[in-house]
Amino acid sequence: MNWYRLGIEEIFELLETGKKGLSSVNAEEKLSLLGLNELSAGKKNGAWRILLAQFKDVMILVLLAAAIISGIIGDLTDTIVILVIVILNALIGFFQEYRAEKAMLALKHMALTQAKVLRDGKPVWLPATLLVPGDLVLLEAGCAVPADVRIVSSVNIRVEEAALTGESDAVDKVSHPLIQDGLALGDQINMAFKGTFVAYGRAKAVVVATGMETELGRIAAMLQQDEPPTPLQQRMAAFGKKLSLLVLFLCVAFFLAGWFRGENTVKMVLTSISLAVAAIPEALPAVITISLALAAKRMIRFNCLIKKLPAVETLGAVSFICTDKTGTLTKNKMYVEEIFINGQSYPPGALPAIRENDNIGLLLQAFALNNDALLADDNSIIGDSTEVALMAVATGYNIKGSIWPRLAEIAFDADRKLMTTFHHDGERIVSFTKGAPDVLLPLCRGIDQLRLQEQVDLMARKGDRIMGFAYRYWNALPEKPGSAVHERDLHFLGLTGIIDPPREEVFEAVRECKAAGIVPIMITGDHPLTASTIAERIGILDSSKDITITGQQLSAMNNEQLLEKIETIKVYARVSPEQKLRIVKTLQQKGHYVAMTGDGVNDAPSLKRANIGIAMGITGTDVSKEAAHMILLDDNFSTIIKAIREGRKIYDNILKFIKYLMTTNSSELLVLLLGPLLGMPIALLPIHILWINLVSDGLPAVSLSFEKAEKNIMKRPPRPAQESVFGNGRGLHMIWVGVLMAAISLAAQRWAISQGLHWQTIVFNVLCLSQMGHVLAIRSEYQSFFKIGFFFE
Repeated sequence: MNWYRLGIEEIFELLETGKKGLSSVNAEEKLSLLGLNELSAGKKNGAWRILLAQFKDVMILVLLAAAIISGIIGDLTDTIVILVIVILNALIGFFQEYRAEKAMLALKHMALTQAKVLRDGKPVWLPATLLVPGDLVLLEAGCAVPADVRIVSSVNIRVEEAALTGESDAVDKVSHPLIQDGLALGDQINMAFKGTFVAYGRAKAVVVATGMETELGRIAAMLQQDEPPTPLQQRMAAFGKKLSLLVLFLCVAFFLAGWFRGENTVKMVLTSISLAVAAIPEALPAVITISLALAAKRMIRFNCLIKKLPAVETLGAVSFICTDKTGTLTKNKMYVEEIFINGQSYPPGALPAIRENDNIGLLLQAFALNNDALLADDNSIIGDSTEVALMAVATGYNIKGSIWPRLAEIAFDADRKLMTTFHHDGERIVSFTKGAPDVLLPLCRGIDQLRLQEQVDLMARKGDRIMGFAYRYWNALPEKPGSAVHERDLHFLGLTGIIDPPREEVFEAVRECKAAGIVPIMITGDHPLTASTIAERIGILDSSKDITITGQQLSAMNNEQLLEKIETIKVYARVSPEQKLRIVKTLQQKGHYVAMTGDGVNDAPSLKRANIGIAMGITGTDVSKEAAHMILLDDNFSTIIKAIREGRKIYDNILKFIKYLMTTNSSELLVLLLGPLLGMPIALLPIHILWINLVSDGLPAVSLSFEKAEKNIMKRPPRPAQESVFGNGRGLHMIWVGVLMAAISLAAQRWAISQGLHWQTIVFNVLCLSQMGHVLAIRSEYQSFFKIGFFFE
């Protein structure tokens, strides 16, 4: 229902209410029919359900099978060690996921509030959960908006909607209907939404939606979706399936070979089971968990807090980064970038010298006097971000708002888009008026409106927020200042261009991002022109093929059209929470791994759905932090690039120790398999195999997690999504190096037997030393051991 398009009387009729609100009887009837004004928690995952889910992984199931088999054949040591490893991994995963279940609780906590309501024509305070559509609520500065409401009447009301829409400034609200259809939430300026806050003024509003029917409720419903598996989880699942099939094939082949040779059937069954246990890399889950935990600890040093361990590796697979603009790419602070006065444009710190009665002096006085920002004792400026920016310029020229006290004012409202203040200037009264240029310029006399409008358009194309200033002298202070009389026949002063500029470090971060084959895209609640300007400055938009679209344009595109264009759209402006989620899903549908940054409630569903959700630590809401996989403690885009570098390094090292463990396990398997076939006794006892798997395999594999990053790590594209752990020659390496190590060990066994030596000790040491040599050889995929040196990072 597009409530913003309807008149108040029509809304009253539809909701069966009126200017005095609902009666208590009607409200109770509606409450029993529609339910409480609260968010449904949906299907909850209990602690036991989360814990049991940790055992669904294929690799864990293979290990559990190995533990059971070891117990059956009497090898209790193997069974105990494997079970300890499996339980440790399950507990770590459980504690990580259990915290994520708090996202819905955080959402519900936001909604707990009291509301001032007209019931039976009288104002009463009620729990917000008892509100129903048709209730008239009274909103005041500092109040939380208790439901989705349509403004009925207002006095200078401004609502802080950043958590829901991403709009960085408080929004001025109006009461008249809006004609345009399909408006984004940020443009529905006669509506206020559950979960937002009244920053200034007061209003009377009618409740149009409660509970899960509110915009906040729709977000809560989206948060209940399942998260996609991480790249590491996908690859390890595929790896576990292939490994289990390989082990099963080898064991069956070994059993059949012995059976055809006439060996004892029971003996061959037990030996085949021993081979299966030897082939499974028991240390692998523990090594991966330890490696990820150590990386998460290191990442704290550059302001990344990892909530879910697999997120560390996921960062290294990211091919698209969807980032917010305000505070992440920009400084989250407004600055005056350009001042147009006397027909010339100047940077704010380079204005000509101020002369008596000069427009420059008057303009600076307008900055300071027509301004509600306050100058604190420590010279910091407190107030609305735009007014703080103007006051900062004025104080830079030693002009302060206290020089001429304010005598009267015509307050700003969203319909007029103007604000006027009156001050003493000697024996005369001066009024300063500021506001939107399209409203202010027609009220000024003696100006070339067409030329000034061209200047406004020129400044607007740079993405600046344009503000115009004018003044007028009066012989006496008007008794009742009114806009119809006292905002006419003004003398034009000048224009200012105000913008939230990019962070200095973002330019290099975007360049490095692109060099690494990662595509940054901007998703913001801001105006498309402002978004495009910032994107062009920092390099996100740098090609004629790159596109900027709005939420309305996105809504008009079907799935096929979006799939076709998704990789060329670099800036999305004025988008809704559902649209953010749609963007992430479409990129994933195209085979990309997506990182999504966000700080508001509106970002939570897309943060949860993304392969790696990144919440802002400073400006982020509790809901966004709970839904995310990682938190940026400094809200800085360049920190994400550092994290991606660490993620790529971790994944490289994971591949190295998978390569190492599978190569050494294949060598052990071949030694056990081929020895009897070559007429020699079984080379290793179960205790030897266990020692090698946990000490000779496990500890060197952990050391590989400390290996430094490859020199080309941020100059190569992300690894293909479909690439397995056996890809890129790793599977072949595991086979031929395993064969080589087994051949050397078996040759040593043959020689030791012929010389009457302790052949089992020799085979054990040759195999262990071969593995030590192997771990040194695979420390880098691109450089030899002799070039990188002996010592680890």
